[in-house]
Amino acid sequence: MESGARAGLVGKVIGSRYEVRALLARGGMATVYEAVDLRLDRLVALKVMHPHLAADPGFVARFEREAKSAARLSHPHVVAVYDQGEADGLVYLAMELIPGRTLRDVIRDYGPLTTEQALVFLEPVVEALAAAHAAGLVHRDIKPENVLISHDGRVKVADFGLARAVATSETNATAGVLIGTVAYLAPEQVESGEADERTDFYAAGICLFEMVTGQVPHGGDSPLSVAYQHVNSDVPAPSSVSSGVPPEADAIVRTATRRDPGQRYRNSQDFLADVRRARASLPAPTPFMDAPAMNDTLVVGLNNPVEAGGGRGYEPRSGSDVMTEADDGYRDYGDSDDFDDDDFGEYEDQRPRRGLRLFVALAVIVTIAGAGVAGWWLAVGPGTYSPTPDVVGQTFDEATATLAAEGLAIEATAEQYSETIPAGSVLTTDPGPGEGIAASGTVGVVVSLGAERYAVPDVRGSTPKEATEAIVSAGLASGGRVEAFDDQVPTGQVASTDPPMGEPVPVDTPVDLIISKGPEPVELADITGKKQAVAIKRLEQAGVQVSAVKEFSESVAQGRVVSMSPKAATVVDSGSTVKIVVSKGPPPVEVPDLIDRRQDNAVAELERLGLVAEIDDGAVTRLNRVFDQSPSPGELVPRGTTVILRII
Repeated sequence: MESGARAGLVGKVIGSRYEVRALLARGGMATVYEAVDLRLDRLVALKVMHPHLAADPGFVARFEREAKSAARLSHPHVVAVYDQGEADGLVYLAMELIPGRTLRDVIRDYGPLTTEQALVFLEPVVEALAAAHAAGLVHRDIKPENVLISHDGRVKVADFGLARAVATSETNATAGVLIGTVAYLAPEQVESGEADERTDFYAAGICLFEMVTGQVPHGGDSPLSVAYQHVNSDVPAPSSVSSGVPPEADAIVRTATRRDPGQRYRNSQDFLADVRRARASLPAPTPFMDAPAMNDTLVVGLNNPVEAGGGRGYEPRSGSDVMTEADDGYRDYGDSDDFDDDDFGEYEDQRPRRGLRLFVALAVIVTIAGAGVAGWWLAVGPGTYSPTPDVVGQTFDEATATLAAEGLAIEATAEQYSETIPAGSVLTTDPGPGEGIAASGTVGVVVSLGAERYAVPDVRGSTPKEATEAIVSAGLASGGRVEAFDDQVPTGQVASTDPPMGEPVPVDTPVDLIISKGPEPVELADITGKKQAVAIKRLEQAGVQVSAVKEFSESVAQGRVVSMSPKAATVVDSGSTVKIVVSKGPPPVEVPDLIDRRQDNAVAELERLGLVAEIDDGAVTRLNRVFDQSPSPGELVPRGTTVILRII
């Protein structure tokens, strides 16, 4: 019913001002139309909020406040907000109309993109965030659907402030918004709903990951499972999914998507500076072949239009096929009014013969000149040169043999690192392959040193400052810092690194430091009454050491734990020692001296002590007294032991 109601707005006038022309799109929060502002006679994008949101008074109030804030934001990469209103039960927003496509369309049609292309799209997004954050406005819902790309190549971010109004709505019908956005939610949004500038950085980092890999980093069967991964799993480096992604893109994604907001970019300017540095270090973007407008203005534009051979300042280069008016094949006769048709009449009969003589003369000159040029070419000119053999990629010995077979010498002029050519092989040559070289000439070669790799130094146990200095001295870059529990390394010292210590990595690779927080606290489980072996195993698995002593116990069976210190539920450091007391059973009983005691009296005494009496009387019992006992008086025996009494 809602769909039909929204489509039914086409042709109607909303708020006595906006005539709806066409349906553009539907989303989780609103339906977007193309409309004409009748007051200003201009096309706008009219976003009409869904009825369940418009029916929430709290949302309407927040929406109005956020719309006013967004309207004050004016930036080339932000979709302008023109007007906001409420009429006939409809809550709407009038915005700048951007004919074109969304970043989602680009990823779907062309993805995965090259890193160069992705950074072209990301840079204006971060510029828009920088402007918004400077104005105190957080987007909260950065995703490819909210990045618009016009037909003329402009990139604009839409819906500033709208996510906040929806996120704080009291209606239960906003779940669809979460479902559509969960792939870009920062951990703090999932856990507490909080959002600031760093929340936008996280979502922008996810967008870069998706652009260069064609997929989001966390997937699942439900929004809840995806949200769980954002909270509990780091976003992987894009190069782990797509091997062609350079370290620059990995570094940007890793920094922007740290789970701890404090480890992300400090502000938009830092983020933007990294994006621009990465763009400057990469080649020009690969064009989208079927999008000429996009190519010309956004993706393959050159920094200098003069060098591009087009646009302002373009001049034909020497040897160009482009003809100017001065080279159009006609002499400059001055003003044409100096001649009329009769001026050419007297020369009509002479022009054929004059042209023939001129042609013959030119032919002779060309023939002589050609012979001279040919002689010069073969004697001392370029004709004495032969193409340089292609030895790039060959080992130095192989290249030496290849060139020697052509009568050429070889000279190693330099060494240089290379990610593609193995160490000891030829990286480049001078002259280059196919270029002319004189007979018996020498080919200069640059020999590859192989991939430039530096081992992450062993900084375990160092202070963060010492570790950073060692990492930078090793040709690597200082990365972020995170804390983790460690049983061996004291608090505040470096426990490990990422990448791991000793691993060879490219130059300037950021190395993260994992700083020890000391042993992890352990809450002791209650193991009283457990068998000794079971209790010790459980405590050791929790990360503590165990010291066991044995004592007699009237109440606890032998071999089971009587008590523990510290007590159960106490929180101690990992590696601490817990003392347990193990029962040896009841204490022993001293056998009393029962000799010459009456039988009934002796039996009563044994029962009082927890011993068992066994009577051995003779054939004739006259005195009814004990004349012998076993065990003997004074012996220590376990409670329940049988004492044999011999009666006379």
